[in-house]
Amino acid sequence: MREVRAAVAQFEARDGDKRYNLSRIDELTHAAVKRGAQLVCFHECSITGYTFLETLTLPQLLDIGEPVPGGVSVRTLAELAHGHRCLIGAGLVERDGGKAYNAYVVAGPDGVLANHRKIHDFIHPEISCGDAYTVFDALGCRIGVLTCYDNNLPENGRMTAMLGAEILLAPHVTGCLPSPAPGRGVVAPEIWHNRHRDPVRCRMEFDGPKGRGWIMKWLPARAWENGVYLLYSNVIGVDGGTIKPGGSMIIDPYGEVMVECRSLDDEVVVATLTPEAIQLASGQGYIRSRRPELYGKFLEPNPFLGPNKHPEVYWQKIRENQGENKQ
Repeated sequence: MREVRAAVAQFEARDGDKRYNLSRIDELTHAAVKRGAQLVCFHECSITGYTFLETLTLPQLLDIGEPVPGGVSVRTLAELAHGHRCLIGAGLVERDGGKAYNAYVVAGPDGVLANHRKIHDFIHPEISCGDAYTVFDALGCRIGVLTCYDNNLPENGRMTAMLGAEILLAPHVTGCLPSPAPGRGVVAPEIWHNRHRDPVRCRMEFDGPKGRGWIMKWLPARAWENGVYLLYSNVIGVDGGTIKPGGSMIIDPYGEVMVECRSLDDEVVVATLTPEAIQLASGQGYIRSRRPELYGKFLEPNPFLGPNKHPEVYWQKIRENQGENKQ
């Protein structure tokens, strides 16, 4: 790979307001490019909004969705990439025939370079799961994409690295979710809305086991075990009525945080990614040490997935049980 200046952003998106969200993508990209960024990574469904999608019907999903690359928002994203002379990654609902997908589009100065359909989607039963990994060439690098829950499964990070990815874009909408784990759970909306009057309380909630503390248990391992740079972008603030902690960061191939968004508002951070770190990373050696003849169990059918391939996610089960108990 070549040396690259990369950026990750966080912002409080508006549900269904694609025009506003694209305006924030434009403004934050401008700020990143002023600091030398050649690649800017935004969060999952940063164009459409994410969590509120679970409340929509299939016709409503298809209405808010757009074809890729021909949709208005995707064309706008490509125009922004052309105007800023950089790569921009952002997410939206893709409409393809009668199906909806959770898509993450990367556009460059000359148009759309990649479209990743989330492999393990679960937010809505009518959103179809993607069936392919996404790795492409740009800026003299191999760049891969895994969206949110895709990153929770180590197999996906390893497969993307084996396809040659040196930089992994990891757009998320996560954190502050219902959980049985000690210290985990949701953040009360008033803590976010009072963040300027009481920033310490909000920061403690976001940095603790509900937010950053949970992310740091596993996400840096995806970078370290595969010897890749990882660009983690997460939404901050209100998303579909829930509170999200932001904390977008760039993690190096040793699993160390290079830069991180620490503001309790919209922010962008930039770092320089070098080929030397990739070459010296332990994860590259782990890939070369594999013994695939022992891994046949991985290829057996998964009896826990239904026909739509959606995973059963623990926090959704907890929320459903809480709703049943209230009835």
